[in-house]
Amino acid sequence: MASKKISVIVGSLRKGSFNRTMANALINLAPKSLSLTILPIDDLPLYNEDLEERPPRSWVDFRAGAVLSDGFLFVTPEYNRSMPAAMKNALDVGSRPWGKSVWNAKPGAVVSVSVGSTGGFGANHHLRQSLTCLNVPVMQHPEAYIGNASDLFDKDGTITVPSTRDFMSGFMSSFSDWVARF
Repeated sequence: MASKKISVIVGSLRKGSFNRTMANALINLAPKSLSLTILPIDDLPLYNEDLEERPPRSWVDFRAGAVLSDGFLFVTPEYNRSMPAAMKNALDVGSRPWGKSVWNAKPGAVVSVSVGSTGGFGANHHLRQSLTCLNVPVMQHPEAYIGNASDLFDKDGTITVPSTRDFMSGFMSSFSDWVARF
């Protein structure tokens, strides 16, 4: 059986972000049934319907990458109890033009990563709310709110906390099962 193509959407734009580090760690922990690739969002202009007449190249490329995906893994920090603007903008760009959403009916999962102890709970749930509107069936369990991110990785980006590594490995296995349902 061919592996399912999963686009990883990272909400933090910072190159050295804990979310990007986690996304790369999850790519390495994924079972062979999934093939994960980060789909960049850092160069997407803010969504403006007036631009649809001649969409920016970055919108066209983003939509083309997303439409070929079998599912999505969203990895997001929490900014002011919500998802970052870049993540919301990617959702908006992918959902337009009306009737041509790249997200529709494709399975997803959310991981929120934060240096705080609550692990980005607010961002995780705000993102899930938007995904519901976009008809992305989001894996409900296990939920992944990863806190204290500054203590989780070595200099190479490997998860060094055994309980976190084991949990995320199980999360990826559950996500593989979730994607297979669709």
